[in-house]
Amino acid sequence: MMDDKTLSCVDCAVRSCDSQKGMYPDFCLTAKLTEEEIQQIKNIYKEPENHDAMCAAAEVEVEGYLKECRVEEIMSFARKMGMKKLGIATCVGLLRESRTLAKILRNHGFEVYGAACKVGAIPKTEVGIDKKCEAVGVNMCNPIMQAKLLNEAGTELNLVVGLCVGHDSLFYKYSEALATTVVTKDRVLGHNPVAALYTAESYYKKLLK
Repeated sequence: MMDDKTLSCVDCAVRSCDSQKGMYPDFCLTAKLTEEEIQQIKNIYKEPENHDAMCAAAEVEVEGYLKECRVEEIMSFARKMGMKKLGIATCVGLLRESRTLAKILRNHGFEVYGAACKVGAIPKTEVGIDKKCEAVGVNMCNPIMQAKLLNEAGTELNLVVGLCVGHDSLFYKYSEALATTVVTKDRVLGHNPVAALYTAESYYKKLLK
């Protein structure tokens, strides 16, 4: 049974933190924050890179709202941040899409450098992955190496294209540059994972069982 100690933002339908209505449910995280905690976070946003990124992101949101697709928003963000060299961390299964992305970025004046997930061609069993996982390929995905290569290339913003669940997590962990996602992998739903949420109470109700 859930109580105020286990309830959180995902259990809220009020959204007073967004609307400024000032009516918060008893379990509201915003209402429980102290002024000191809020000030600590404000101070972190004052750090140069954080401040620049937040201001640029807010401008991209308002200027491109319902007008720019995600690829356009990424380019807008990069321009506002003064970033010229973009990295692409791609799944080998989406290399065609990544080539198109690189072409678009280059046409808009960006320098592009990419690393595919199978870089290094390392067999899965050499790092302790169970042999049964070879059923979908002998060589491992290598997100840490992808991050290392893009770090060495001096990319200023890294774009993730279809890395697997968990592999993307490791890439974000080791990427020295800010990173954002272009494509979220979902092999079943054509890389559109939100479709499962839209249909969880109808066609894809197995998720709630």
